[in-house]
Parts: sequence; C-alpha cells; structure tokens
Amino acid sequence: MRLRSVPLGVAIFCLVTVLAALTASVSSFAALQPSNIPDWLQRHVGDGEGQISQIVLERARALYQKKVSDGSVSNPCYFAMDATRPGDLGSSVLGQRYYVICEAKQLFRAVSSGHGGGRNLKGVADFSNGRRCAKNFGNAMESELTAGGAYMTAETKTSFKGYYRVGAQNAVFMRTFIQFDGEGEAANARQRVIGGHPAAILKGLCMRKNPQSSYADHDGFVPFGKLVNYAGGRSNGCTSWSPADAEQIIPMVKNSPTTLYIYPESRDIAAVARAKADRQALSAAGAYWNASCLKEIGTPKFWPKKTLEPIIAQYKKDHPAPPPQPVPICKN
Repeated sequence: MRLRSVPLGVAIFCLVTVLAALTASVSSFAALQPSNIPDWLQRHVGDGEGQISQIVLERARALYQKKVSDGSVSNPCYFAMDATRPGDLGSSVLGQRYYVICEAKQLFRAVSSGHGGGRNLKGVADFSNGRRCAKNFGNAMESELTAGGAYMTAETKTSFKGYYRVGAQNAVFMRTFIQFDGEGEAANARQRVIGGHPAAILKGLCMRKNPQSSYADHDGFVPFGKLVNYAGGRSNGCTSWSPADAEQIIPMVKNSPTTLYIYPESRDIAAVARAKADRQALSAAGAYWNASCLKEIGTPKFWPKKTLEPIIAQYKKDHPAPPPQPVPICKN
C-alpha cells in the first residue's frame, strides 16, 4: 500500500492539536490529585465552624513556605484569617476565623478575630460593616477597613494606656501592638498602622491624681477608665483578638516574625461579584465566600485607595474635626 504524503502545515496542525489534548488531560489529572497538605491538617479543612476553607489554607501555606524558603521566616508557626466568615454568631458566641498553624507540632487552632468596621460618611459614601459580617473591604488611609492579602508580623510595642478598677484595687492596663508589613494591595499596612492587638480598650477616661505612679504626667495625674473587652466587635482595620487569645499569640511572634494571610483579596471580591451578577454558583466560578455571610451582605465590595482616599480627604475638609478637648478630671 502506498502512503500518501501529508502537507507540512496539516502535520503541524495535527501535532499541535494532539499536544493540546495531552496538556488538557495532564491538567485535568493534576486537578484530581490530592493536595500536598498533610493528612492531620487536611482534617481541619472545610467550611464549617472551627475549620479553615481550602483556598485560605493553601494561600497561607504558600506564603509561609515562600518566606521560609527565602530566609525571611524561621518561626515554626504561621497565621491565616478568613474575613468572609461571621465574627459574631449570637448568644455571646464568637466566630472562629483566625488560625494558628504549627505544622511541625501538628497544631491547629481557630480563634475569634475582629474585622474592620469601616465608616459611614453621611451623604457621601457608606463603607461601614456590621458586627457579624464584613461587606466592605479596602486599603485606603483612614478607611478603617480590612485589606486582604499577604502580611508579615514585625516589631511589637507595648504601651501604657491607663489604670482601671479590679475589685478594690487599681490595675495598670498595658496593651501590646504587633505591627504588620503587607505586600501588594496591603503594602501600605505600616502607613495605615495595621497590626494585631488585644480587643480591649479603656473607655470613659478621666485624669486622677496619682503622683506616686511612674506613669504620672508632670502634674501628677494618670488616666483612669473602665476596661472594655470588645472581642465581639469591630476594629479600625487591625486584627484584634480576645485578651486571652492575644496572650497566647503575641509571644509567638515576639522577636520571631512569621506570615499572616488574610482572605479575601480584591480579586476574590471581584470574582464573587461577577458570579453573583451572572447568577452563577460560586463553586462553578471557582470563587469562595462564606455562605451565611454572603446571604446576609449581598454582594461584597472592595474600595481601592485611589478611589476612596480622595473621598475621605474631601469629607474631612468639608467636616473639620472639633479642636481636641483635655481629658476631664475624675470626680471621685
């Protein structure tokens, strides 16, 4: 039988077609392969309470492994946060959406964390968030919004905030703040003073005479207030933990930086918004958001700094803050 010659162009076309098919088959096969997440950690993966969603863990691990590889991190633990999950489950129960992962010790811990409360610039722009779920995210200065992305923990600073009453005694309130350094859209974290700290604050401050205190001012006065735990509330964009959890987390990174990955980034928010606009299931679109919060907030929104910072600046100009008032003297 005589073989017919095939034109070179047709042969090349056939070869490209076969290679494309093989590539697609390999890609499909790879997609079916199990994750390299170790079995003990995989057991904590899921969308239920106390679990970590797959995409959040994968990105957090990738960031940590990258920083370990380039020598930026030697800490055996790393952090992740899923800001799409609810922060307040009701009945004084807080949502567990901040994760401490120490793979060498096979340790996984889920704790609560606040999200950025945002702001409502009356008549101009409302990018505020409720206590339970976050709808608005962003990286603008003075926006008080959470910005997702890659972070590293940096220096810690402990500051005296004042005194408060514990029974018949006065106690000193010292609060530690961990500065975060971000990358990409979160690169201005230091300028925004974004970091982690206990969700506790002194409210109702007044000045009380206490010249014996090493913290007294030049007139012998110290601030005095009521200690309030706002672990179930919102933050100014920082990561805030309950005081008890902060006591465990802060020593882990003091003088030993590690990574923190916060989900979602702007690309994730855009993917969810597109899927909702197309009435497409998130899973089919390759997107993820906590189901209960998505039902509550509708469509999430990312406010980029280039858009929001001019709005905030104009609002400040149009609504100048009143001059600061001195802290009043305590009446008793």
